[in-house]
Amino acid sequence: MPFIEAEHLVKTFHVSEREPGIGGALRGLFHRRGREVRALDGVSFAIREGEMLGYIGPNGAGKSTTVKVLGGILVPDSGTCTVMGRVPWKDRVAHVRTIGAVFGQRTQLWWGLPVVESFDLLRDIYGVAAAEHARVLAELVEVLELGPLLSTPVRQLSLGQRMRCDLAASLLHSPRILFLDEPTIGLDAPAKLAVRDFLRKLNREKGVTVLLTTHDLDDIEALCERVLLINHGRILHDGTLADLRRRVTGEKRVVLDLADDGRDVSDPDATVIRREGKRIHLSFDPTRVTASALISRLTANHPVRDLTVENPPIEEIIARIYKDTAA
Repeated sequence: MPFIEAEHLVKTFHVSEREPGIGGALRGLFHRRGREVRALDGVSFAIREGEMLGYIGPNGAGKSTTVKVLGGILVPDSGTCTVMGRVPWKDRVAHVRTIGAVFGQRTQLWWGLPVVESFDLLRDIYGVAAAEHARVLAELVEVLELGPLLSTPVRQLSLGQRMRCDLAASLLHSPRILFLDEPTIGLDAPAKLAVRDFLRKLNREKGVTVLLTTHDLDDIEALCERVLLINHGRILHDGTLADLRRRVTGEKRVVLDLADDGRDVSDPDATVIRREGKRIHLSFDPTRVTASALISRLTANHPVRDLTVENPPIEEIIARIYKDTAA
């Protein structure tokens, strides 16, 4: 049996609507208008124990709704879901003892309390023994570098500091599953790297199963081998990022750093897609010309200082899929 399994999940919300202005407000008192939004439309997937899965999609695609169903917060209209053999919304007390959750735009810490007091309250809520709590907290404080923050009120933390503390709070009861909904939103580059390193170590050394939803595709590329792509409540892709790229395009890119302005750069088997001063971006089809043959011609005909061969950015791939599904 998969560690986490969802089959044909459907969840619909009723969204109220009214016309603008005072007149619209008055008419809304007597004639309510609304529409049905199907946040999940037959979502199915399975996650293995110890897997780190990326869950991506545009705003309103159904990512957070899925996480809330898996966490037992929402009950689907139809379909089935099991997490470690339990139905999340039917056995919530036992279920929440085995999961941790971090929502990037919310905190589970108490705003006016020092961080360490929030940790102590969570220890009592989860019923963690004092000795076990002290052991786990000491490890988290060391790995996440929280020592200087423990006596600081949560309201005085920076966003990056609070996110590290929220990660620690979600792990104090040693969950086997971690749901992360936009955990790096608003973080600067050093804070993002610190969070990524921690999640990688947590998954590798502790075997914690991680479901990561994010708009930051750099997070996905850095952490996840497998991704789910959802849009309009439906799964569009379940596989690796490489599979996702191959599904859309097989093209490759060459980036040239030239000694001159590169105005005359051209090749019959490549297309110039962008110029940034002396840096030229070209795309080519590797089934028509090999990278080595193209590079040989370019370096023979132009004063190249440096070059790289790379895949198209994953953001472009995702944007093309969204455009195709919307058409």
